[in-house]
Amino acid sequence: MEKRLIIGTEHLSITIDRLCHQLIELHGDFSNSVILGIQPRGVSFSERIQRKLQDILQKEVKIGYLDVTFFRDDFRRKDNPLKANATKVPFLIEDKNVILVDDVLYTGRTIRAAMDAMTAFGRPRKVELLVLVDRKYSRDLPIQPNYIGVEVDCLESEKVLVELKEEGLKDDNIWLINKT
Repeated sequence: MEKRLIIGTEHLSITIDRLCHQLIELHGDFSNSVILGIQPRGVSFSERIQRKLQDILQKEVKIGYLDVTFFRDDFRRKDNPLKANATKVPFLIEDKNVILVDDVLYTGRTIRAAMDAMTAFGRPRKVELLVLVDRKYSRDLPIQPNYIGVEVDCLESEKVLVELKEEGLKDDNIWLINKT
């Protein structure tokens, strides 16, 4: 298996700083904005974004975790039964600005499912999407992120692998892996 490093630890730290400053530029002190990390892979990244925002703003930024397993349009097509992750949204999103956070944007199906799943917690004023990696030119649905860490041109035979320290790894790395 062939892999190529896209972003390492230092570059990722700079990227997260940039994303957080972009969020503050548009959301101010986050008094009417919340973060929803998409389970499972968006949780660690959303927590890192939240910690950085709280360091900069010196105040609490609300965060929740959204499971989209049974909201996906392809969940019945799997060979094995799917196991759901925990949804934890300890606040209403009614009339809030919601920032959905995921690690990799690929076809857009997960984001569509997240939009369906979050309606159980109210109707947001606005929904934005923040992704660490945008796999350009691979959408099945017309969904585009508002905030992008890095854009990557990928072949269908390639996969983006995000490794974060929060997952027990020594370093932060984003790899482009040839699946063949």
